[in-house]
Amino acid sequence: MITARREAWTGRLLLIVLMAVTLLPFLSLFVTALHPSGTYPAGLAWPGDPQWGNFLRAFEAANMGALLWSSVLIVLGVVPISILLGTMAGFAIGHLRVIGARVVFLLFVLGLTLPFEGVITPLYYQVRDMGLLNTRWAIILPLIGLFMPFSVFWMRAHFVNMPAELSESARMDGANVWQLFRRIHVPLAMPAISSLGILLFLWTWNQFLLAIVLVDDPAKRTMSGALGAFQGQWGTDIPLLCAGSLLILTPTLVIFLIFQRHFVKALLQGSLKG
Repeated sequence: MITARREAWTGRLLLIVLMAVTLLPFLSLFVTALHPSGTYPAGLAWPGDPQWGNFLRAFEAANMGALLWSSVLIVLGVVPISILLGTMAGFAIGHLRVIGARVVFLLFVLGLTLPFEGVITPLYYQVRDMGLLNTRWAIILPLIGLFMPFSVFWMRAHFVNMPAELSESARMDGANVWQLFRRIHVPLAMPAISSLGILLFLWTWNQFLLAIVLVDDPAKRTMSGALGAFQGQWGTDIPLLCAGSLLILTPTLVIFLIFQRHFVKALLQGSLKG
């Protein structure tokens, strides 16, 4: 009994320490953003006269209204298509067991090992030859391709554990493959699809490398990609830079807080099925 209580308190203490370590950088950014422009605050000292206007200045200086709209367009171009293609491919590989499914699946798994940095140079020349440089398509199309291995892997982990009897019963009732997929398996796969959508949203919104390399116009990048241009212009104004960084982080934090319970539940379910 004493040992169980000791382990419980040790676990709680460890969680508190991890939470403090996680929140400390955000607290440091927030406190620094409230200092007067041009100053270099030391530590976590609360300013005597908090400059709340730094957030408005950063919003206007970075033209974040246009960046927000650009990020929304990129997310809307990447996430739905990636989910659709990943779900259909995962269903075919994991449940229908089509000819060559194992080979195709191994190729997708191999794609998981490819870092963005390793393909950015050939990707740049390919996008240039297609005439898509400095457009949002230069971010949308590569991200769809780069997200496909994980999307297929994630959805296949769900469909491979679905009982075959379920599909056999539907076929006996006259359902074809498309009806089987759309009316039966997609509704059952909603937890996995939702968690995949949240992950793809976070990764797309926070995409930095492709936006910097393939798009010159900051107004056509993601918000995270525009941080590079903002840093180059306001890199010497640390409080304003911290305020801009917090504004860029805010949408992802809001999405995570809203869907926190659903995200954790779906993520655990997907990992258990994998």
